[in-house]
Amino acid sequence: MLKIEGLRKSFGNIHVLKGVDLELLKGEILVIVGPSGGGKTTLLRSINYLEKCNAGTITIDGKYLIHDGIYANKTELKEIRKMIGMVFQGFNLFPHMSVLENIIEAPTRVLGISKEEAIVNAREILNFLGLTDKENSYPYELSGGQKQRVAIGRALALEPKLMCFDEPTSALDPALTDEVAKVIKSLSGKGMSMLIITHDMEFAKKVADRIISIDNGIIIDAHMYE
Repeated sequence: MLKIEGLRKSFGNIHVLKGVDLELLKGEILVIVGPSGGGKTTLLRSINYLEKCNAGTITIDGKYLIHDGIYANKTELKEIRKMIGMVFQGFNLFPHMSVLENIIEAPTRVLGISKEEAIVNAREILNFLGLTDKENSYPYELSGGQKQRVAIGRALALEPKLMCFDEPTSALDPALTDEVAKVIKSLSGKGMSMLIITHDMEFAKKVADRIISIDNGIIIDAHMYE
């Protein structure tokens, strides 16, 4: 699903990614851990074209986002980015929109599907996430775990092939962390490919098929988990 070769990224004279190589198989949950400033978030943002890299290759489901340092054209970039769902650290829900409105916003604007179809799809997602009774609630009325599940639902509404999570449990207590872990494992059961960044090793061990460590811009270790 994802292949990265020789990826390099600098901010001025600061080299953040120093030739990163990794692969993510279809249906696999790959967790990236490592210290703050080690390059985790920059790597994740590079995969979704939120950061532009200086060199290297990123292939997503057989399509080049960047090849030997040269990015795809605008049309290709748009199509590739549609394949990637992104769940941000701070949820990033629209506070003035209900749960249902948050989930249908992107499909109607980005994919151009009708509001009626988007609502049908959103309700299926909410049912899967155990949030059917929250569709008319607003973010301020939700727990942290519920907000995170809505954020996951919003990403799923775009029908991505790859889901990326940036510190999905950083603002959650242990009980809510377990809640999010169950959702991620359920997505894995449906064959979703996932890339997760976290500082929480206990959470990583619960959800990961494979764990990679990154420090100082390079991959330093990897472990398999049953």
